[in-house]
Amino acid sequence: MLSEHSTELRVRYDECDPMGLVHHSNYLRYMEIARTELFRASGGNYRDLEASGLFVVVVRIECNYRQPAKYDDLLTIHVQIDRVTEAKIEQSYRVERDGLSLLTAKITLAVINSAGRPQRIPDSLR
Repeated sequence: MLSEHSTELRVRYDECDPMGLVHHSNYLRYMEIARTELFRASGGNYRDLEASGLFVVVVRIECNYRQPAKYDDLLTIHVQIDRVTEAKIEQSYRVERDGLSLLTAKITLAVINSAGRPQRIPDSLR
């Protein structure tokens, strides 16, 4: 599994608030996309993982908003795996525009089964 990956996304009009800035909630979507692309680039597939009865859930988010993004900005979302234990995955994120840091974040993930019970992190996510 790769330990880091970068994904580029262009800000769409509907992701902006009335001031023309990306609404803060959309950064969570951007990080979800980057996390999925990291898994895909590593040869994984969330659809297959979920078909096996396992689901990746966010259990903690810490975001530091530094600068706003605007409509049509090309953003680069960097994701890095910091630590994997038996029960959780800790990741760091950085959202940039032209090398300028707009947001940093830390997200902790866990894996649950279809009954909502915590599971060990499978090898495919390590």
